[in-house]
Amino acid sequence: MKNFSAIPPLDAAAVLKRFNIRADKSLGQNFLQDVSALENIALAAEIQEDDCVLEIGPGLGSLTRYLADSAKEVIAVELDPDMLPPLRAVLKPHQNVRVVHGDILKTTVSDIIHKADYLVVANIPYYITSAVIRHLLESDPKPRRIVLTIQKEVAERITAKAGDLSLLALSVQVYGKPSIAAIIPADSFHPAPKVDSAILRIDIYDQPLISNDLLKTFFKLIKAGFSQKRKTLRNSLSSGLHIPTTESEALLTSASIDFMRRAETLSIDEWKGLCEVLKK
Repeated sequence: MKNFSAIPPLDAAAVLKRFNIRADKSLGQNFLQDVSALENIALAAEIQEDDCVLEIGPGLGSLTRYLADSAKEVIAVELDPDMLPPLRAVLKPHQNVRVVHGDILKTTVSDIIHKADYLVVANIPYYITSAVIRHLLESDPKPRRIVLTIQKEVAERITAKAGDLSLLALSVQVYGKPSIAAIIPADSFHPAPKVDSAILRIDIYDQPLISNDLLKTFFKLIKAGFSQKRKTLRNSLSSGLHIPTTESEALLTSASIDFMRRAETLSIDEWKGLCEVLKK
């Protein structure tokens, strides 16, 4: 196991004061400073010494130092220009970190990452969780593993089992296997958010569980299926796909799915069967 004892604790409040800046609520800035939580994130990523790591929103660099201590190269993408001076000051001892000023959601990953087998490790703002995950999972090249610190409730939704699957869970689980590595209490951050966080780990499959030629149909179907969650699949698919209920009923019956079921009860295999029927 990696020993991070040489990395000193980072006092976020003191660093912010030194550079005369404040955490920006509009950017969801909550700086993780708990040593054990930072170690758990780095360990959950299982970083190898020749790995390239993409970090999103490094902030003051508290996590970046742990990543730099483990990886060959860290590319840290920071949106807030006010964070760049303290970030570069904190990271001065780490020569293997490249700081990029930009918005990850507007960045083509292949423009900044030139190694196919890379990792993503980040403590991201809660409000961009879904957008960031989708952006990464649809990028080319895709990462080998994604480790994110996100809202605990959202991590639990993403890792849900068949029978309680959400649109977000399906969108993630079609590309990789998600798991929760640890829970991080709110008071581990400065300033403290109102809810606890979780370390979400997603191990990306070599190929999605739905074949590439059916992926577009899959996303179209699940979006329609969850468009009216409280309704049966017969009605939600009819509304979401703009087809008569007789047609949606026939579609579900052809895929051996009870048309009175609801979207969250279907497994990925059942959605796959539905995709194949619709494609035909």
